[in-house]
Amino acid sequence: MKVGTLYMVPATLGDLKAGLSGAEDGLLDASLPPAVRARIRGLTVYAAEDAKSARAFLKASGIERPMQDIEIIEIGHTPQDAQLQPLLAKLKQGVDVGMLAEAGCPGIADPGGSLARAAHAAGIRVAPLVGPSSILLALMASGLEGQRFAFHGYLPVKAPAREQAIRDLEARSRKNLETQIVIETPYRNGALAAGLLAALKPDTWMCIAVDVSLPGERITTRRVSAWRQAPLAELVPDKHPAVFLFLAS
Repeated sequence: MKVGTLYMVPATLGDLKAGLSGAEDGLLDASLPPAVRARIRGLTVYAAEDAKSARAFLKASGIERPMQDIEIIEIGHTPQDAQLQPLLAKLKQGVDVGMLAEAGCPGIADPGGSLARAAHAAGIRVAPLVGPSSILLALMASGLEGQRFAFHGYLPVKAPAREQAIRDLEARSRKNLETQIVIETPYRNGALAAGLLAALKPDTWMCIAVDVSLPGERITTRRVSAWRQAPLAELVPDKHPAVFLFLAS
């Protein structure tokens, strides 16, 4: 029996739970090629972190069949094997499945890696679809080292541990000439920005990329000494998705 394919399906960046506004709807054309959107419309089974935001994205993508005919199986950031088995069973029965990101690319700072790994172990094809990644887009625009870089996800929340982690990463950056990339939950962006400015040396380059690919996109790279001259509230707008990059040279 022919098995299905697991498609890693990217989404536009931003908050999908609220749906897509008229301005954001244009992001679909800008972010996802026609062939990817056609593939999205052809799938009937999806894995997703949140069913509500998945439905909002799928509707905006132009799916013509009723949403009740689309099966969405929720999996968390660290899904248990029992959550993956229904999806693997469908794939083994010949059904194509889409692993839909909450925003950006699945498996990149987003759930999906566990399902992809389980599919590989079962001999099932995993096919990535082209779409936006705020991490890579921010790196592209930052002007920082693009040959050597490392993404670390979230740093410790408590200030002493966070600032020690930043100093350790700065030392690594200086030793290896390697760009360091971190993110934070949007409502804690201000705390992370403050921690970076407190811990990094004045001559270190730092980029803050806000609302990447969205209408309010702002990507700025300066020395830390220059960032310290700006009011903290201007560095990162409250509750906006952001990516932080720094390079010690």
